[in-house]
Amino acid sequence: MVPLLLVLLIALLLFGAGFALKILWWVVLIVLVVWLLGFVMRSTNAGGGRDRWYRW
Repeated sequence: MVPLLLVLLIALLLFGAGFALKILWWVVLIVLVVWLLGFVMRSTNAGGGRDRWYRW
């Protein structure tokens, strides 16, 4: 019974890790798209140069 519980626990952990990694990949892709859009759509300043679209 204990080996079966260990196998089920490992399968649950691996499924959970796989699901979390899939979510993280989607988050990375969304952040990358937002960053690229901000890079392309940044505004010009009074001197004609390009300003940063972020504050840090």
